[in-house]
Amino acid sequence: MSVTSAGVRVAADEEARAEVDVLNSRLEKTSQLTKKIQACLGRLEDSGKSVRDVAGPLGGETRRLQTLSHNIDDVIAAIEKLRSPAESKNDEEQIIRSGPDKMGLSTYLASLKRLNKSLTDMQTSNLRANQQTMTDLARLIKFGNNLLEGHFQKLLQGETPPKVEVLHFITKDKPFPVLSQDKLARIGLINAYMATNARQNNVSSAPQDSSVGKLYVDIRSPYLLSSLSTLATASVNTSKKVNPDAMYRAGTNAIGSYAKAMEGLFISEYDNICNVFTRDDWGPIFQAVCQASLAELARTLRELNTHVRAHLNTDCFLAFEITDIMSNLSNKIETRTGELKASLAAALKPIRETAKSSPTEMLEDTRRKAVALQALPSDGAPIPLVSETMKRLQNMAEFIDPISGIMLSIGDGGWRSSSVAKRGGDRVPSLASFDIGADGKEIFANYCVDTIDALLSVVSQKSTSPPKGKPVQGAFLGNCVVIIERMVRDSDLSRLLGSRIGMLDQWRKKAIALYTDPCKDLSMHLFDVIHTSRAQRPTSGQADSASILKGLSTKDRDSIKSKFHAFNTSFDELVTRHRSLSLEREVRQMFAKAVQQLIEPLYNRFWDRYHEIDKGRGKHVKYDKSSIAAVFMSLY
Repeated sequence: MSVTSAGVRVAADEEARAEVDVLNSRLEKTSQLTKKIQACLGRLEDSGKSVRDVAGPLGGETRRLQTLSHNIDDVIAAIEKLRSPAESKNDEEQIIRSGPDKMGLSTYLASLKRLNKSLTDMQTSNLRANQQTMTDLARLIKFGNNLLEGHFQKLLQGETPPKVEVLHFITKDKPFPVLSQDKLARIGLINAYMATNARQNNVSSAPQDSSVGKLYVDIRSPYLLSSLSTLATASVNTSKKVNPDAMYRAGTNAIGSYAKAMEGLFISEYDNICNVFTRDDWGPIFQAVCQASLAELARTLRELNTHVRAHLNTDCFLAFEITDIMSNLSNKIETRTGELKASLAAALKPIRETAKSSPTEMLEDTRRKAVALQALPSDGAPIPLVSETMKRLQNMAEFIDPISGIMLSIGDGGWRSSSVAKRGGDRVPSLASFDIGADGKEIFANYCVDTIDALLSVVSQKSTSPPKGKPVQGAFLGNCVVIIERMVRDSDLSRLLGSRIGMLDQWRKKAIALYTDPCKDLSMHLFDVIHTSRAQRPTSGQADSASILKGLSTKDRDSIKSKFHAFNTSFDELVTRHRSLSLEREVRQMFAKAVQQLIEPLYNRFWDRYHEIDKGRGKHVKYDKSSIAAVFMSLY
């Protein structure tokens, strides 16, 4: 290595040591600075802690002061707000005391609503300073409500006449009057306010007992009652006939007009109520408004029921008619309003039970009257009971619609028990009454057949005790049968009874058998028992009368003469009796035909064989074939 290279290396090392020394010096200074900074940070931390210890309570107090400030501002605002109603009370009081007529209903209601809100706000704050103001406001609101109720009453009374002439609307088929739209709107607003006020004050009452509800009922109920009272009275009066024994005729009682008027008035009133009150109040208000009229209806129906019970045989048809009319009325009102079905059913119940029991009672009455007969007419004439009974059935057929319903409730054959009439509506229903497929008209037809059969059975028995003679008995029974048949044929009963009327055939046959019973004895005179030798006995139809008589002995000839005499006498008696009896035209013809069919063939045969017994002198043979035929024809 050269000296020059060594020098250079030494110089580089010295330079490096010098740089290291510089760096060490700077590092020491940095360390010292770090220590100073750490000391400063410690002192700063201590200072910050002191600041926090001092500033923390000051911040919380500041926040509390801020909250208090806000609360004070709110209280001041609330006080200002609460002072406002008291300051404006004079203005509101002027409106309230002026009344809705002067201020107008809308303005008046708005004022009352503001007063109510102010009172509610004051009651919520419950500040002692406002106690007097609250008392004044409550008194003013009460005064205003009273004036409002008076205004409601005035409006409603102004639209409600004492009554309307219901016949005017019925006869001209006009709708019954309702409240005007203007009045409905105004009283509806009043009701809405009063209902809201009641809810806010937790006042609970039935709709019809509320302030305006009671006013409405008190005003409208008498209007309905007075409008219907005339027809209620007329319904009772028209039930009293000039002739008490006359049968009631459909439509002659005012009950139909009464029901029609009630329907019109009630439905119109329901429309009014729907326009004034809320949905939940419709039913109770409607029931309350109609209650007095329904009570009057119930009283009227009780009076009519008393009348019907006293004249059941002639006026039970009125019970049928009332039952039908009132049932239809109930259905119509319920369909339209959903109300009054139970009330109308309760009013109808007494007379409906009378209608249900009357078929049985009339059947029993028919039996009693028939049994009570002391003596039947000596000429075989029919008794009034037969036509009366059939007339009653005819009249019942005219009321077939209500009768059908009543028969369904009784059940097929339910009239056969006498206890039905006594128990009336308390009778346990039979299974037949629950037959949903039953036909009320068919049941009524069965009732008619039972009534006719019961009548004929009793009078048939009565005709044999005491004995009147079978011809008279037959005449009586025949007359009854023909009258029944005729009254069925000439009325609505014909289409109801149909083939059932064939049951009369057995009674007709019985009547003919009784009437023609003497023909048995009469025909005995026409049977000849002549003793001849085989050689002398002529074949029937082979020989004439003269030839037959030649073969007879004197004794046999005398026997033939006696038979002619006996026949003449009996036949004349039969003819005389036939002409003396009181017979219906059909019965006279029926009996004449029956007698002719029994006697004429026998007589003609007898006459053919023996008429030459008196040589045509008529001493023994009174009738020839043509003359006796003429007599028979005269019997028709």
